[in-house]
Amino acid sequence: MIFSRLFFLYLFFPICFLCYFATKKNAYRNTVLIVFSLLFYAWGEPSFLWLLVLSALVNYLFGRLLERFRDKGAGKLFLALALILNLGVLIGFKYTGFVLENINAAFSLSIPIPDLPLPLGISFYTFRIVSYLIDCAWGKVRAERNFFSFLLYVSLFPITVSGPIVRYETIQKELHGRTVTANDLSDGLGRIAAGLGKKVILADNLGVIVEQFLGNNIASQTTLGTWYGVVLYALQMYFDFSGYSDMAIGISRIFGFHLEENFRHPFLCKDITEFWQRWHISLGTFFRDYLLYVPIFGKRRKFGGLFLVWFCTGLWHGASWNYIIWGLYYGVFIFIETCIGKKRMKKIPAVIRHVLNKLIIVIGFGIFYCTGSISRLGSLFLAMAGQNGKGLFDAVLLTSVQNNLFLLIGALLCCFPLLELPKRWMAKSSGANLVLSVCGTVLAAALLVISSILLVDSTNTPFLYTKF
Repeated sequence: MIFSRLFFLYLFFPICFLCYFATKKNAYRNTVLIVFSLLFYAWGEPSFLWLLVLSALVNYLFGRLLERFRDKGAGKLFLALALILNLGVLIGFKYTGFVLENINAAFSLSIPIPDLPLPLGISFYTFRIVSYLIDCAWGKVRAERNFFSFLLYVSLFPITVSGPIVRYETIQKELHGRTVTANDLSDGLGRIAAGLGKKVILADNLGVIVEQFLGNNIASQTTLGTWYGVVLYALQMYFDFSGYSDMAIGISRIFGFHLEENFRHPFLCKDITEFWQRWHISLGTFFRDYLLYVPIFGKRRKFGGLFLVWFCTGLWHGASWNYIIWGLYYGVFIFIETCIGKKRMKKIPAVIRHVLNKLIIVIGFGIFYCTGSISRLGSLFLAMAGQNGKGLFDAVLLTSVQNNLFLLIGALLCCFPLLELPKRWMAKSSGANLVLSVCGTVLAAALLVISSILLVDSTNTPFLYTKF
């Protein structure tokens, strides 16, 4: 099931909402959310619902064992077994074909490649579980005593399919008791409308243009046409994934869960390090907290840990060499910025820093786009460098810019925190707050109406990060 479908917006979610608020006891409300979460997951992936529930059961038991034997040899053994099991399942489903394909290519073998489907959301709920297990082993959280509360944490439908990667400690208290205020409802509905608008109005329409310029044969595209397509792909990815995150945060807020932000206007960054402090924050902090300082060959190695993090960041996104190259590509630039140092980085004029990091980011999205084969990535680089013999631009590019000018301007403007400045200016007086609240409500309603109209005749366009 997809958030940006009329069935979800006007049937599934309203019924869940009514059932949830029909009772006041937290245990009953949790039951409602568990039932609807499992139904939500089964709607998109019925054949792997058992895996989600079994993962919750096994890791609930592991959590109890890790707490009981913490700081003992048995505790370390249970943690190792739990990590091997969870990551082994993820690796088995996601990377078996990739590994065997490369073995066949390297050694001229013909090992059969199994066609394993990727369980929906497995990358996200596996990392949530792993963070819970490590925190239990480190004593940062107490192991969950109630299996159904833990099942809700693993399966909660706003975050199961495409994140964010919510830490157990973030919602531990709210699993056992929460209240929903009028502000929660208002802010939650506003975030849902904003996220839906990002997806339906911006990301989906940008995706049509990206497909036109990059989807067929990159080698036949002009230089500026290729750059145009890659820039719009970067914007499409941002609005698609941040739109999903907005909707996930908004839906969770309506049910009393307060999740942390996953995006903070990443294209406003002054350097690559800051970009990754603003983009997919839950993934970045996961690797920072659980992998960066892991001993390598018996010691904590600053730069070894850095490149391990970025190798894993790339590999997490998919079983394809372009993702690994993409991860290491960012690792190299963060390594360079680390060597330069924050003080010297600040001495570089802001304009130069902005231009350079935007160039690096756009090229990075080009690498991210080219799944399938290294030759496709090579074709992209040749086209971006103007070395494919197709010229600088053509009439197709000019026509696309003219026909989509308002979409392009709107997308660029929405990269900025347009609503945050008015909030700061108007927060000083109650009258201004009332005006802001009314304007926000009208804007949210308008986004919902426009998005709903666009969805009536649209094709099924899932969020891009569901495939990861």
